[in-house]
Amino acid sequence: MSKQQKTKKKESKYLELKGFLSFLILHELDQKSLCGEDLAKKIGRRKGQMLTPGTIYPALKKLRNTKLVKFKRFGRKKMYVLTDIGSEELESLYKLFSNYFYGLKQKISRKHYKA
Repeated sequence: MSKQQKTKKKESKYLELKGFLSFLILHELDQKSLCGEDLAKKIGRRKGQMLTPGTIYPALKKLRNTKLVKFKRFGRKKMYVLTDIGSEELESLYKLFSNYFYGLKQKISRKHYKA
């Protein structure tokens, strides 16, 4: 088996999950404040590979521009936190996802994710 085949991620060729990145960022920041690197690691574990700076930081910038997240500087690090608007949006997304995925609980497990 080639190295490329070994490292190839298990994704559907029919479903793209790119749109979930903003949701996952909001969800993780609802748990606690995180820097971009820590967000990339946490979300990367879910995805099965580390997110690159070219993926996580543009998403964070978009969320900042829409006032869903903000950051506080601690030295060179930026610690991202949810704003009140971000918390409200996340609650709306939880309700929306609950409607979308209702009845799938028995089919969905977290076999590959370690926190």
